[in-house]
Amino acid sequence: MTLYWVLATIIGAAGLTTRNAMQRNLTQKIGTIGATQVRFLYGLPFSVIFLGISAFITGQSIPALNGTMLGFALSGAVTQIIATALMLLAMKERSFAVTTAYTKTEPVQVALFSVVVLGDKIGIFAALAILTATIGVILMAVKAGDSWTKSGLRPVAYGIVSGTFFALSAVSFRGSILSLTDTPFLLAASTVLVTGLSIQTAILLAYMTLFNRTALMGSLNVWRASLLAGFVGAFASQAWFIGFSLTTAANVRTLGLVEMIFAQIITRRVLKEQTMVREWLGMALILVGVAALLVFG
Repeated sequence: MTLYWVLATIIGAAGLTTRNAMQRNLTQKIGTIGATQVRFLYGLPFSVIFLGISAFITGQSIPALNGTMLGFALSGAVTQIIATALMLLAMKERSFAVTTAYTKTEPVQVALFSVVVLGDKIGIFAALAILTATIGVILMAVKAGDSWTKSGLRPVAYGIVSGTFFALSAVSFRGSILSLTDTPFLLAASTVLVTGLSIQTAILLAYMTLFNRTALMGSLNVWRASLLAGFVGAFASQAWFIGFSLTTAANVRTLGLVEMIFAQIITRRVLKEQTMVREWLGMALILVGVAALLVFG
């Protein structure tokens, strides 16, 4: 099973990097809220297709939803929305790079919440691997001249608490998947993905209808580009959730830090920017941490 969750996580990280690039372009056209909604509204139909494919592959019917599963799914959906909102607030006051460093403390927090909430077991070597990879991300994200306290403690709090809610979301979704006992891991992952996206779509549609109809209409007007972004986002989430069904959320989110390396590759290819020594060191620490995690995790 190790090979399965490793492949699923790497695919998810690559998909996430691609989706982020697409959402960045959509943000310029329809704003942050509209582009955020694209992830859920246009991803939901594809997640339903994935669920049908999963049921066909496993030869089993879609499992009945129980209270524990729905409770964890609701927690995961809501905390993910809150985490995104806090991340955007931090980005308004600090650079993208520093905000990324704040939020990417997530794997360490995921490890803690996994132990407390789900009773997952994480050994000392795996914990050190998670910490090493996280330090690598911070080195890659924070550029020379960035000040962590220049704008005061508020953006710092936004960023770190955002990481906390992202961690709670990951742990909650894994808890939701585990609650579907006697269900094949592929079908359980797909079921929770559809449930989570349905909740998130309903919440954001209600919010935008009441408070931001301009963004809602904007997201509907760019449906062609949004469909592709929605597909890539749903595909990436499907991969993440398969990972959650096979191993701890801490393992998945730590290995998922390879997205920083993917983003660096895209930056060099597209923007022709040079990689600094600090960034090479950061990538090395991420790879060391990930390698150690695969050995000891």
